[in-house]
Amino acid sequence: MEYLYCAVIGYFFGCLSPAYIVSRLKNIDLREKGTGNLGATNTAMSLGKKFGIIVMIIDILKAFAAVKLCLFIFEIKLAGVVAGTCAMMGHMFPFYLKFKGGKGLACFGGFVLALNPLQFLFLLIIGLLLSFVFNYGFMIPFSASLIFPVLTGINYQSVLAFLITAACCVVVLCKHADNIKRIKEGTEVKFRGVVLSHLFPRKK
Repeated sequence: MEYLYCAVIGYFFGCLSPAYIVSRLKNIDLREKGTGNLGATNTAMSLGKKFGIIVMIIDILKAFAAVKLCLFIFEIKLAGVVAGTCAMMGHMFPFYLKFKGGKGLACFGGFVLALNPLQFLFLLIIGLLLSFVFNYGFMIPFSASLIFPVLTGINYQSVLAFLITAACCVVVLCKHADNIKRIKEGTEVKFRGVVLSHLFPRKK
């Protein structure tokens, strides 16, 4: 029963959609703009970097809060794993928005950060390095989705922990299917170009 509580708490934390709230305040529907996702990237593309950063921070914090709350309340072994996984599912499939949410990357970050900050740093470094090498930002969720379930299973010495997080990570990869399609078509935005343009913006 405690695992059910963790799942419910995680899901409802995840359902909080700052992207939807911001878009409503701006009188647009992000589900019909840009990539059609209610996440930080589409918010930044459609409404500007300031709103994108706000959405990203809240998406990270909601998963982080769900995990930490369940770890504090419940003493069961996989409380944080279940809460974090369900927070991601709530973010990607919010019931009140016809199950159309974000891609889950920022929420994923908050989940990992809450469980293990060093593991979060490791996955971030690996993802960034691969993104620079292959020149696609998609390498961050791709590499994290492959590595995170393995590390979680090892850390918890639990096959169930591996299976839960692996299933969630498969969903994350499926949500990024459009990125894979654009890579094949050669239309995906180049990672190094984006980074350099932010570090060294052109003077107008």
